[in-house]
Amino acid sequence: MATQHISSAPPAPALSAAYPMANPGYGKRSAPQQLPRTRDDFSLLPTRERYVAGFVDHLPEGAAMSVKQLAKQLPLYGQQAISTALTALSVAGHLRRVRCSVTNASDETRWVFRTFWSRTARDSEWWNAYLATENNSPDEAPAPEEPDAEPAPETTGVPQQRTPAQAPDTAPAQPRTAEPGPAYLALARLGRNDHRLALSADDCTALEPLATQWLDRGVSTDYLTHALTAGLPAQVDSPLGLLRRRLTDKMPPRLPTNENPSPGSPAPTRRILMECTDCGRPGQPEALPDGLCRPCRTTHSPESDKGPIPPAEATPPAEAADVRARMTNLRDLLKTV
Repeated sequence: MATQHISSAPPAPALSAAYPMANPGYGKRSAPQQLPRTRDDFSLLPTRERYVAGFVDHLPEGAAMSVKQLAKQLPLYGQQAISTALTALSVAGHLRRVRCSVTNASDETRWVFRTFWSRTARDSEWWNAYLATENNSPDEAPAPEEPDAEPAPETTGVPQQRTPAQAPDTAPAQPRTAEPGPAYLALARLGRNDHRLALSADDCTALEPLATQWLDRGVSTDYLTHALTAGLPAQVDSPLGLLRRRLTDKMPPRLPTNENPSPGSPAPTRRILMECTDCGRPGQPEALPDGLCRPCRTTHSPESDKGPIPPAEATPPAEAADVRARMTNLRDLLKTV
């Protein structure tokens, strides 16, 4: 009869609403094709690794993944223990740290640091293939947080829909018949990812034109989501007003489209380098199996690569003969005394 496995790991603390998020483009990224969550997730890992993995698995996209921030939220372990646990999770196939070169709207290339996470353990071949596809994905330019400015006048706001003059004021609102667009869906998902940004259907409809302008200027819905959710205050009194201001103040520039690019100016390419989870040394994914460089992999190997202990050197025959001769002479001298 099979016995149910009960994890001995302590339950991970609940996520705080004020958990720090990384800058747009940085932080946690979830890998695709993961299995649904179950009670037996990470059951084969040691206690400390199960504790850290359960907490990281519930972090939202873009959450800060530095050892210092994780240690602040996990009081049972210090920074050194968290670092060792992340290294073990990398070897187990759940985590990879990478640095990506991305190009922003001003054609400036910079490196951003991300931690890819998979609830389902993956081997090195799967990670290498996945990161190769990430190299070919469109660029995402991280936009730094802008300082708070004076409230902009509502001249660029979305005009409110007015009912016809002949319609009574008590007429019910017409249901949305058209299929929701990507901008509407991105706004509707904000409240599910963070309760502070919960929007009503009317709020999503009012903000949809502004969000659509972002997408029309070449940004992705993932970039739009990160720009709207990064650096939120602990309490948001008016999600509609906050998002309208961010959509207006952080509107990305419209880049000119070049239908016939010259051969001498190729489009910028995206490049990904994996980092050693333990020491941070960068390299190609193929050179870092299990997410570790060769020195760190040797250090964390259960069996060190020590050679056989050399046998003790025997005394050379010539020296042995000389010692025997001296002992014989000493015995003869003692007999004559």
